This record gives sequence, structure tokens and C-alpha cells, in this order.
Amino acid sequence: MNPRPDGNYLVAWASTTVDSETAAHALAREGVHARLAACAQVEKIHSHYWWDGQLQQGDEWRITWKTTPRSLPALQRLLVPLHPYALPQWLWGDGPASPAYAAWVAAEVGTPVQA
Repeated sequence: MNPRPDGNYLVAWASTTVDSETAAHALAREGVHARLAACAQVEKIHSHYWWDGQLQQGDEWRITWKTTPRSLPALQRLLVPLHPYALPQWLWGDGPASPAYAAWVAAEVGTPVQA
């Protein structure tokens, strides 16, 4: 993983929500165990949303995985079929990161940083 022309290193992220802490930790572990993410963070949130024509609200757990841009599609292919929702939220992106953090993420997903 080489720096971009502007000198920044990229780290990708993916995020989803589920309605139970157990499901959140299971999905978090799957992505990290498969070495498709260096880490996963689980946090409790309260959501307001439309579903089936009704305004809903409830507790959810957000999972955010840190990975490489190259590993992001494989992470999605692994996790979306395991998701408990009929229509899972699956958001992703990437952004600049410190060289040391980007190197750690790349090494943990099996894509070592090149000098």
C-alpha cells in the first residue's frame, strides 16, 4: 500500500446497524476473524427511521470495520448475507490516515505496506 500522490495513506471503513448486541458482536467478529478487517467497533445508538410506512424508533448497535480499499468488496460479500435485516444498511468509504495506522490496518488484513 503506497501513499497517494498527495502523500496520504487510505484506510477504508464499512458500517451497518443491527437490533441486538449479540448480532453486532457476531458480525464484528466475522469480519475481523476472516482477516478482512483489522478491527471492528460496536456502539449502542438510538435510531429513528421510516419502515413499512410507519415512523419507527429503537435501540440499535452500529458496527464499523476498518479495512483496506482492496478488501472492502470481500468484506461486504462476507457480511451482507449474514445480516439479520431484510434491507441492511451497508455504508462505506475511505479516507486519509496516518502512515502508521494505515500500515497496521494493511498488515492485519494481509496487505503489507510497501516501502
